Amino acid sequence: MKIYKEISRLIAFAKARLGLSSADEAFVRNSIIDTLGLTTFEESDVEAPHCDISEVLADFSAVGVEEGVFTAELAPYFCDKIMGMLSLRPSYLDREFHRVYEEKGAEQATEWLYAYCVDNNYVKKAVLDKNPRFDADNGLVVTINLAKPEFRDPNKAKSGNAVAGGYPKCVICRDNEGFAPRGKFTLRTVSLNLNGKPWFWQFSPYGYFYQHGICVNKEHIPMHIDRDTFVNLMDFVDMFPHYFIGCNACLERIGGSVLAHDHYQGGGEVLPLFKAGIKEEFTLPGYEDLKMGVLDWPGTVLRIVGTDRNKIIEVCEKVRANWITYTDKTLSIVCKDGAGQHNSISPTVVKRNGKYEFNIILRSNITSEKYPDGIFHAHPEFHVIKKESIGLIEAQGLFILPGRLVKQLADLEKSISCGRLSEELADFKLLFDEVTALCGNDLSERSVHEGVKKELASICYRILQNTAVFTSEQMCTYLEKMGFIKK
Repeated sequence: MKIYKEISRLIAFAKARLGLSSADEAFVRNSIIDTLGLTTFEESDVEAPHCDISEVLADFSAVGVEEGVFTAELAPYFCDKIMGMLSLRPSYLDREFHRVYEEKGAEQATEWLYAYCVDNNYVKKAVLDKNPRFDADNGLVVTINLAKPEFRDPNKAKSGNAVAGGYPKCVICRDNEGFAPRGKFTLRTVSLNLNGKPWFWQFSPYGYFYQHGICVNKEHIPMHIDRDTFVNLMDFVDMFPHYFIGCNACLERIGGSVLAHDHYQGGGEVLPLFKAGIKEEFTLPGYEDLKMGVLDWPGTVLRIVGTDRNKIIEVCEKVRANWITYTDKTLSIVCKDGAGQHNSISPTVVKRNGKYEFNIILRSNITSEKYPDGIFHAHPEFHVIKKESIGLIEAQGLFILPGRLVKQLADLEKSISCGRLSEELADFKLLFDEVTALCGNDLSERSVHEGVKKELASICYRILQNTAVFTSEQMCTYLEKMGFIKK
């Protein structure tokens, strides 16, 4: 049977790339044989594959289906389970990660872990590499995530934040390592210590950016933002100064997809927000050694830069405490009402040249009759492009758009070139009109394609403007009321 050779190839791959010991080879091979319902095996002389693991698994799946070992529907399950068998036990991997960290440094450790999670097929890099992505002239990054489901129904999006209980308690609990019903055979995490408490780090299987991961509280408690949050974020970038880390606003419609479990997001990407400069600089009595100011950014963001951890924490906490209790009905800002809390912040931090660089994004999830999905959310004319929550990553300038747009935008480009908007694309009239005006007399395929990209990025920029709770001038006034002094 050809399946024997495919098993041998997977074993050889694991010995070369996943740390499978020769001493464990027979044991693991026998476990795979049993899992596949085989009763014997024939040795094959094979070399370790040098290709991506997705190609090895594609060959394994094709042979397994061809020879009746499993059905096409069950192939992904068997691939995931066997890769879990071939991967290091969680305790061994955790220990190896910290060994690399101590001997070679933080960047080498995360590079090793990310490569491992790609090689054991937890991080679906082959899928991620197919996602369309471009850097726009307006400074934003626009991506289309082909693997991420779109939640256009607010109730469905809300259900993702609810946890029914049971085991594991939610999708990001550490108990998910190796949990079959959620397809987590290959999940591996590493232990961290933030502010004296146990946390852990794992990479996202369908990440939005380079080395996208989540830092999760080992204790299953709801997401929240308080003084300790700022300490935790600083501790993280002290350990991993080449990464950024941030916390979603812990409210529905503007926050994370798992509000029931405390966690942060981060990784190795330099997001557009980090490249933005300070538009209006401020100081605060007693904190003159910190650089602070309103960012030149479509959203509402205060940046705080310095080396004194305690002072930065005090300023961040001052802003947080003030904003969550702030109401200005003339600006449609209501901190709290019968529906609950509406004001929150999204703090994010990078460490550059030894200095902490905090960005505090002011957020509100208040709704109205005119804007039932949120006043400070993408407005209805943009929902055909983006209706889902504008969370931490998009608030920092990296937009994750739904996979349906690949076909819809391709069809729209043809409609623009023909000069006629089809009935099926009627919801795209705004984009159709803007690209048509931009291209003028040049409706060539290349011109229209570039025009669609440019106007798509423009819409993303306008969506960020929709999320702004203040104009730049209003933000300055707000800070002055808090005691900040404009320079």
